[in-house]
Amino acid sequence: MPYTPPPEIAGMSLAEIAQAMADRRLPPVEQWSPENTDDSRMRIAADGTWYYDGSPVRRPGMVRAFAGLLNREDDGSYWLVVPYQKLSIEVEDACFIATDVSRKDGDLVFRTNTDDIVVAGPDNPIRAAGDADKPALYVHVRRGCEARLNRSTYEQLAQIALEEGEDFTVTSGGRTFSLIPA
Repeated sequence: MPYTPPPEIAGMSLAEIAQAMADRRLPPVEQWSPENTDDSRMRIAADGTWYYDGSPVRRPGMVRAFAGLLNREDDGSYWLVVPYQKLSIEVEDACFIATDVSRKDGDLVFRTNTDDIVVAGPDNPIRAAGDADKPALYVHVRRGCEARLNRSTYEQLAQIALEEGEDFTVTSGGRTFSLIPA
């Protein structure tokens, strides 16, 4: 069955975004606790490129499928989880890259490089990291995994913050997030 990506978030209402999120049925990774563990020999580079045995994974459908299996443990380790096995995966920075942001009905909606759509709020907070010289912004996607905002998305979010006030914060889902690293 061919993959049809969701439409651009700028052209969607918040209700359509919620429906697109609900339509994407992800595996119930949080319900699985396999004891069999191994190394996946996979790595997600800081630029969002996935590698297997040192070679880039060039099929976007494979990346989307693997991304649906990602889980981050409390100790900070990352795993690809299936019912019978957990495979460790190296993540250089973040599991995803946020490639777009849009303000919809007062909320901030992000799209990732794997076509995930995320509405920032209490369950998906925005986190500012780094320092004044090298700031980095992240949004929680799911299961402890975050998306780092790419440069253009960072600039889009900064513009939204500047339009809303002078304190460089944004509000979404009833929460206020500072874009300044602590």
